[in-house]
Amino acid sequence: MNIFKLGIKNVTAKPLSTGLSLLLLSLGVALISLMLHVDRHFKEQMKSNIRGIDMVVGAKGSPLQLILSAVFQVDVPTGNIRLAEANSLLKNPLIDYGIPLSFGDSYESFRIVGTDERYPENYTMQLAEGSLWSQSMEVVIGAAVAEKTGLKLGDKFEGAHGLSEGGHVHEGQDYVVKGIFKPSGSVVDQLILTNLQSVWDIHENHVHEDAEHHGESQELEGEKDKHAGGNSDHSKEQGQDNRRETEDHKEEGHGDEYEKSHNPKHKGGEDHSHEEDLEITALLVKFRNPLGLVQLPRMVNENTNMQAALPNYELKKLFSLVGLAVSTMDIVAMIVILVSGISVFISLYLSLRDRSYEMALLRTYGASRGQLLSMIFQEGLVVLISGFVLGILLSRLGLMVLSLLLKSAFHYDFLGVGLIWQEGILMLITLMIGFFAALIPAITVYKIDISKSLSDA
Repeated sequence: MNIFKLGIKNVTAKPLSTGLSLLLLSLGVALISLMLHVDRHFKEQMKSNIRGIDMVVGAKGSPLQLILSAVFQVDVPTGNIRLAEANSLLKNPLIDYGIPLSFGDSYESFRIVGTDERYPENYTMQLAEGSLWSQSMEVVIGAAVAEKTGLKLGDKFEGAHGLSEGGHVHEGQDYVVKGIFKPSGSVVDQLILTNLQSVWDIHENHVHEDAEHHGESQELEGEKDKHAGGNSDHSKEQGQDNRRETEDHKEEGHGDEYEKSHNPKHKGGEDHSHEEDLEITALLVKFRNPLGLVQLPRMVNENTNMQAALPNYELKKLFSLVGLAVSTMDIVAMIVILVSGISVFISLYLSLRDRSYEMALLRTYGASRGQLLSMIFQEGLVVLISGFVLGILLSRLGLMVLSLLLKSAFHYDFLGVGLIWQEGILMLITLMIGFFAALIPAITVYKIDISKSLSDA
């Protein structure tokens, strides 16, 4: 008598009841497993990308937005800060070093970031081939960028204005791939790094292009005025008046202000040819000692036009929000698993009530109470283990879909989907639910009255 085969047949004899129990259990397990992996990966990525960064300085705005944009490169920046102010801050004896970041362009939605050599050093990046940039318009690309775009050493490409696809392309201003980084699992894998001068050169030329387009539009308006008949003399007189006004401004000592507002080299009245007027997007700061954590953020926020944000502090707030959502989902999933266990219990109990004659016959044919007990427990555990395995497979499918979505939106993917120790605990909990679900039906079988069951039939 093969008790194991008999137990499997009993499970498959009622496909609807068994299927419902499997569905409920697998959904609960899949949801918990998915949340465990997302939470683990999210925290590992966050902690990995803030290493060596104690404070982020940028334009005033949302501290979390500043952290997400400057450290994780997944949000838009809060604005720009003056390079001179950032350099002045770096003179503070409480600061060990600072890493400037400047961005605003992209290539195939991968961000082009102007920085210095310390930025890849902070993430211990290693070159797979080539070397770091040595002059303006030379770039080193991350492993994910190379894989997605197909760029190789020596290739040239044009950046686009903005941090996503569809921006204005800076035509005739080619970047040259000087090196390619090895995969690191950090944010640098998703970036195109160059020096700060490249970013300044690109945007200064962009200002020139805008000025030229503006000049062309004015010429076209002048042509329209020439064909306007009676308005031509008025246009000439107005142009002469404007020139006289310009000369008067210059004579009165206002020539500098006029040049700042009309010279295409200036953007917002700023001369980008001088260091005090150059801008960066953010500054990543490393403290020399813990005293900097106490003094510098408040000093920057209260006494400067800049904003200081602490990555660890902001991430703790973010983790608390995410952790609350994860905990809520886990509670819901555990309720689903418990409902599945109750479903298994009801299925076994009702099945045994209908199979009391069968159990009595098995006893008469020589089956021991222990064998019947093992068969009942086996039926419950087969459903629970099958549901657990199916749930793990569903969670991996969910991770694949989530990875594709994140890779499409933020160029992030999940590194590894193997079993984690928390899933071992989840399996033990599942087995315990299966054990208790089969316990009462098993006790009923153990106490079965053979003669009464046979006579009632």
